[in-house]
Amino acid sequence: MQAVVNGILTHYELAGDGPVLLMLHGWGDRLETFDALVQQLGTKDYCIIRLDLPGFGATELPQAVWGLESYADFVAAFCAKLELKTPRAIIGHSNGGAVAILGLANDILLADKLVLLASAGVRDGHGVRKLAFKLVAKLGKVATFWLPRAYRRKLQQKFYGTIGSDMLVAPHLQETFKKTVAQDIQQEAAKLSLPTLLIYGDRDTATPVQAIGVPLHDLIKDSKLSIVHGADHFVHHQAPEQVAKQIQEFIA
Repeated sequence: MQAVVNGILTHYELAGDGPVLLMLHGWGDRLETFDALVQQLGTKDYCIIRLDLPGFGATELPQAVWGLESYADFVAAFCAKLELKTPRAIIGHSNGGAVAILGLANDILLADKLVLLASAGVRDGHGVRKLAFKLVAKLGKVATFWLPRAYRRKLQQKFYGTIGSDMLVAPHLQETFKKTVAQDIQQEAAKLSLPTLLIYGDRDTATPVQAIGVPLHDLIKDSKLSIVHGADHFVHHQAPEQVAKQIQEFIA
């Protein structure tokens, strides 16, 4: 499905009927990242909506440097365009989680509940910001750090010029990467009052549970932190059944 949102041709998928679950993918990813999770949740009881955020998947590039606020504004405009009801839950993975936190804390986005899958957003200390900017300096890894393994090699080949890359011919997207990974949302997390479930893999090295998950859990009032053993940054790929069950119990 496609819709023009704020002048950007946007690719999205909508399936099912019932309470709305809005899914936001992470940096460099696309809506298909949630395929296994959608299959486990099913569309009999939910209306599941996922979109390719601008610059990724089949959605057009933003024509300016964006930060988390711009992405949150875009998601809000997307929801208004589709005349969506307030989601029962926003489910955000990695950078999508950071977008959701900022948007909800500033009343840009609305939801009854929030599910954070390996959410990013704690940028100070722990070497996270330093590592991100080190990767920016190495263009071959700029968009692959948070990507599923299946995507990494192909995209790295593109960066090194084997195929050519839209990322490299769109300098503002590189600047968007640098801007978003520098944004810390801990103050916004502390403002949240809606029920929040955080799910992290204990082998996640992109957003480590102790460096990212625990601080967010401590900041978000009455939140619940779940750790999935044996899973890395893509916990919803490696344990979709377990993650879906936790989500279903949480949003019931």
